[in-house]
Amino acid sequence: MRHHVISVVLFSAALCGCAASGAARPDLDELKRQVTAAETAFAATMAARDHAAFVSFLGEETLFFNSKGPIRGKAAVAADWKKFYEGPEPPFSWKPTQVEVLDSGTLAISSGPVYDPAGKLVAVFNSIWRLEAPGQWRIIFDKGGCACGNEK
Repeated sequence: MRHHVISVVLFSAALCGCAASGAARPDLDELKRQVTAAETAFAATMAARDHAAFVSFLGEETLFFNSKGPIRGKAAVAADWKKFYEGPEPPFSWKPTQVEVLDSGTLAISSGPVYDPAGKLVAVFNSIWRLEAPGQWRIIFDKGGCACGNEK
């Protein structure tokens, strides 16, 4: 009986050791840098007038919101946003000012100001990013909101 108790204790200790030495906790600071870089590059597609690059940041099941409601799927969002990439000048710009990543390292949120061509704050965006491959973040949710009372 005593041998059995010792075996159970040793087995339990081994299990705890395996769990503790399992997958390492993600480096959240590095993941924040990755998401910030992805959001910054995503915003640069507007300035560069590069719709194809914009589309490359979208997850297949992405969901964007506009004034009419949700737009579901990469193809639908790409088609809806095509109008923003027409013409020589971008109709707005944005940049991330806050990025947070879940402890799992698989989902992140980025948010920040949206400016009109004159540099006036007109909205605030919120984007949810999912890590779909090592180092490959894609947007799965995007929603802007009024910057009412926050004009600078």
